[in-house]
Order: sequence, then structure tokens, then C-alpha cells
Amino acid sequence: MLKRLTALAATLIVAAGTAYADPIAGGRANVVIQPEPPSLMLGLVQNGPTQMVAGNIYESLLRYDENLEPLPQLAKSWEISEDGLTYTFHLFDNVKWHDGEAFSADDVVFSADVFLRETHTRLRSTLEHVESITAPDANTVVFKLKEPFGPFIGVFEGGTMPIVPKHIYEGTDYKTNPANNHPIGTGPFKFVEWVKGSHILLTKNEDYYIDGLPYLDEIYWHVIPDAASRAVAYETGVIDILPGGSVENFDVSRLTAMDNSCVTDKGWEFIGPLSWMWLNNREGPTADKRFRQAVMYAMDREFAKDALWNGLGKVAQSPVSSSTRFYSDDINKYDYNPEKAKELLAEMGYDGTPVRLLPLPYGETWQRWAEAIKQNLEEVGIKVEMVASDVAGWNQKISEWDYDMAFTYLYQYGDPALGVARTYISSNIGKGSPWNNVEGYENAKVDELFDKAAVAVTKEERQTLYTEAQQILTDDVPVAWLLELGFPTIYRCNVKDLVTTAIGINDGFRDAYIEEK
Repeated sequence: MLKRLTALAATLIVAAGTAYADPIAGGRANVVIQPEPPSLMLGLVQNGPTQMVAGNIYESLLRYDENLEPLPQLAKSWEISEDGLTYTFHLFDNVKWHDGEAFSADDVVFSADVFLRETHTRLRSTLEHVESITAPDANTVVFKLKEPFGPFIGVFEGGTMPIVPKHIYEGTDYKTNPANNHPIGTGPFKFVEWVKGSHILLTKNEDYYIDGLPYLDEIYWHVIPDAASRAVAYETGVIDILPGGSVENFDVSRLTAMDNSCVTDKGWEFIGPLSWMWLNNREGPTADKRFRQAVMYAMDREFAKDALWNGLGKVAQSPVSSSTRFYSDDINKYDYNPEKAKELLAEMGYDGTPVRLLPLPYGETWQRWAEAIKQNLEEVGIKVEMVASDVAGWNQKISEWDYDMAFTYLYQYGDPALGVARTYISSNIGKGSPWNNVEGYENAKVDELFDKAAVAVTKEERQTLYTEAQQILTDDVPVAWLLELGFPTIYRCNVKDLVTTAIGINDGFRDAYIEEK
């Protein structure tokens, strides 16, 4: 067996780079949650707001640092066999569920092999690579794979593989179980109450298995539907923390200029939100590769980053985010070059046929972005018709392929096999979803490269295969990549160690504390 990592709980407490020798216990963190989550049962619902709140209630076996390297959570150490087929996890002792029952390896086996196979669509495709999940003893879990699956070590975070209590869910109707309304996890905070439309209150888990953690007494999640009101709540001191996306981007500079106000775009490395425009590869001008390349050259993406996203994030160069494993810089790149765009349009004989542009209806920032790109495209001779839509209408149009160009952003989940391939492999083309190969791109070589890379044993093999895939994709331009989004988290500067992992505040309150002003 090849020992990949062993770490003790004490290491975790200092590993985040704390600059303060004596973290202070006590206090309440007042945080915005927007939109209000549909549920807090993380095993059933994995949308962004649910993960943000419930990631402090439920846990998985691992966490991940900003370089996507695994860290202990419920597992204190682990080994991966040399052939890449056996993953053995050793669990912390004395872990308890929030109802006081003992946690054991049987809960992990039940969660991964029974519960989540039924409830978690994204994880289910990964579990198809798993031959067996067993518990040799109460503190050991062994995953045996059918074949090597390179990204497997990256699936053990709370939003991907949340561990749920076997003693509560076994033999029940998971969707109607009463515990869904009073979630019970092993995490650093316990659920207290949820007043719909008002707030969600979590309190400190006094029996947490890592001594001294958490420091905070409470997390009070405020539900404030209006973006302007959320900004005012921060300005007036009602709110301490504004998670990424809580306020319009044009308010960020004003809020961060306040006294005792800090901002970071860290904590999104694992999720890796990457924005692009879907380009309909099936028909119309967007079906021509030269038109799609012209769109890339026509867009002033640096302007969008600086003027609309306050300089946060990065211009996207590839289908793989630079924070995701196996990103390659050895690819075709597209700088802002309107003259090159005009040359490509002339070469293809573009006749001025208008294209429909569907903005993302997520607020004023996205509307402004669509207007800026419309202007960029029209400056090189591409006629653009804006199509207004609400969220439901946007979902429907994308799912039914009723668009020419359309804004979106998707998560990468740390590995191309988990969050990138789904957008480009031809087997994932199908109406009814806004999250698959919506553009209709088909390339047998790309399919082959993604398939081989997912099961390659070594990092070197995977890098070679993914680099070739990125080179082909950046030449074909099936979608128009925009930005690796930098969602700013704004917080009082006396809130310390809030973002310590690649999942940010989704699991960050375990280590956070409030320093006296």
C-alpha cells in the first residue's frame, strides 16, 4: 500500500495559516444566505445555498486545500493502493451524531453504497466505478474500484459525498423522513431552527470530535431577498459576512472600502465556477468554427473582469479552469483582437444573419455583461438580438436548445472527469437539461481522450490526455469561454480563518472565530 497522507486533528487547527496564536471562543456570525435553500438535507439536495448552510451540519471523509490536495475530515488518514483500485480510510474515534448516537464506518457504507446511489445523481455516475464498499471494523472503510478512476480521491467532500446517519434513514422513505426538517450530522454546528423567509440558526456542537473546535457559539443565516437590502444590512452592521454572489458587483468596491471590511475570492477552487456562452453548434452562423473563433477574438474579456467583476477572477483560456487539476497552458489562446475577428467572418462569408443572445437572469451584473458583449460583437459586424427571460424561461430555452448564444456558468469539482467532460462528450447530448452538452458538440477524438483520461492510473498520463483534449477544444471553440469567476466574499476583518479550504465558507465556520475589535 502506498501511504498518500496521514494527518492528525491538531495539525488541522494550525494548517490554515492562522496568524493569531490564541483564537477566541464565542460569538455569533451573522451571515446572508441567498437565495433561501429549498432544503437542508444535503444528501437529497446539493444546490449552492444548501451546500453553504448544510456543509456546516454534515461532513464527508475529506476536505481539500486551495491546491485541491485532500485534508482530513471524518477520515484522519488514508491509503491508496499502488494499482489505484483500493482506497482505505481510517476514521476519527469518538465521533457522534448530533442526536448523541455513535458514528461508525457502517454509516459511511450506508451513505455511499445505499442512500447516495439513490439520491445523488452527480455522485451516482462516479459510484459506477466502485465494485464494493466495506467496513472491516468500526473505524475503517474500504472502497474497491472496478478499474482505476483518477479523480476518485476528489469525491469525498460534503457536497459530493455527504455522510448521513444510518440509524435514522435505513429502511425509510428518504424524501419524507422527518429528519429532513431537522438535519442531523456530525459537523461542528447543529441545526436549531429555520423560520422560512427570515433566518436559519445553527449552534455550536459541544461534542465535536476535534478538541477546541468550533470557536463560534452560533451561525445566524439571514434570508434577505433583495440585493440592495443585503448591502444595507452589511453597511449598518446587521450582517458580518456576505458570501460570494450576495450583492451586485457594482456594490463590492463601496462595501469593501468601509472600515473593518475585508474581501477575498478564495474558497472557490474546488467548485471552480467557469462562465461561458453556449454557442449552438447545430445550425446558423454559430455552427461554423470560424464564427465561434471570431466571437472569442471579438470579446473584450479583460474589460468585463475589471469593469463588471471588480478585477476578481481570471480570463478563461480553456474549458478547464486554471484552479482545476490538469489545466494546461499549452493551448490556443484568444486575446482581444477585433481585426482578427473580422478576418474570420469575411473568410466564412458571414452574411449578417442575426444571432439571438440569451443573458443569464441572475441580476444586473449579468445583464450589463450581455450588453457589453453585444456591443463587442456588433463592432466586428455580428448582428445581435437580445432575448429577455426569467430563470424558468432561461432553463427551458437552454434545455430545449432554443438559442444561438447564451450565458451560463458551471462548476468543475476539482477534476475534468467530474465537472468538465460533461459539457463536451457526445454521449451527454440530450434535451431536457441546461447542464449537459447543450451546445451539441461532437468530436470522437475528444470523447476518446476524456474516456481514457478518466481511468488512466498516473497523473502524468492523465495530464497528457487532458492537454490534448484542451488543445482540440480551444481550436474548435464549442463554447465561448469568458471568466473563471471570482465571487467575492465580503466580511468584517475581525472575522478570522473564515476561508481555509477550497470549498470556502461551505465548511469554513469550523475554524472561524471573531477577534475582539
